[in-house]
Amino acid sequence: MENKNYDLKLAGYIWSILKTQPFIVMSWGVDMNTIKPVEEGPEFHVQGFIHTGMVRIILDEGKDLFEIHLIPDSEGEEKVIEDVYLDMFVSVIDRNLEKTDDYEKRISDTYDIIRY
Repeated sequence: MENKNYDLKLAGYIWSILKTQPFIVMSWGVDMNTIKPVEEGPEFHVQGFIHTGMVRIILDEGKDLFEIHLIPDSEGEEKVIEDVYLDMFVSVIDRNLEKTDDYEKRISDTYDIIRY
């Protein structure tokens, strides 16, 4: 029981970091109904331009660094990004979920936005 409380608190802590940049996190297409604590962090489903599937974030307290697991919905290999520092945390996730080379064009095309 104690581990479950710890995992819940840790997931809440990591989610609070993500919420410091809400517009970026919202761009990932997070399904709020899928957010749940797992061992040593949160897990949730996203629909990004690059990755659609589960994201699991684990804090390595010994190193004080994060490990990000991208688990695709479709067949494919899980991608693990290790040793992510707190100050780069959201941008590293964003770069692996959402940011394509033609990101602005894709946003424009997907959401029917015209830029002048």
